[in-house]
Amino acid sequence: MKVRILVSFKDSVLDPQGQTVKNALLTLGYGFVKDVRQGKVFELDLEGIDEAEARRLVPEIASKVLANPIIEKFSWDILP
Repeated sequence: MKVRILVSFKDSVLDPQGQTVKNALLTLGYGFVKDVRQGKVFELDLEGIDEAEARRLVPEIASKVLANPIIEKFSWDILP
C-alpha cells in the first residue's frame, strides 16, 4: 500500500519561499495568483500492515519524523 503525505507551513507561519514564488509569478503577469505556500511531499510504500494499522501509524510517522508540529501541518491519503 502506498500513502502520500503533504507537509506545509501552518497558516500562521510566514513562508518566505512561497512569497518569493508568488512575487515571481506576479512579475511574469500571473496577477490572478493570490498566494503561494511551499511544502513537501512524501510517498511511502508500506508493506506488512493493513489499512487500519496504516491509519494509526502514518499520522505518528508524519508528526514525529516528517513534519515539525510547531510550525508545520500535514495531510495524507492512501493512494490507489
